Amino acid sequence: KFLDIAIVGLALNSASVFAADCTAPAAPELPDGATASMEQMLNGQKAVKTFQTANLEYMACLEPEMTAAQTAVDEGAEGAAEKYKELESTYNAAVSAEEEVAGQFNTEIREYKAANPS
Repeated sequence: KFLDIAIVGLALNSASVFAADCTAPAAPELPDGATASMEQMLNGQKAVKTFQTANLEYMACLEPEMTAAQTAVDEGAEGAAEKYKELESTYNAAVSAEEEVAGQFNTEIREYKAANPS
């Protein structure tokens, strides 16, 4: 589980080279819902929310660079299309990372509920 999130994190960090002033947040380590306590699950939820906030800030940081790259493409600047595609890929990786973290945490919640029926 953590490995999948770590791989997404590595993809984000390597992609952030193109957006030098923007830093992708690290994906949080999530609790194992099957064995976690309620406190660990709540801490996991806080970590996910913190990650989501930081990821939104990261994507907002990328947007002006994407706009500038699109303008360069429209003006026919050499290499601009490649730069735009790289930034677009970086942005899309951030979206995917957020979806991956949220999806994995939802899985952990289901596992927690299955292990701790009310």
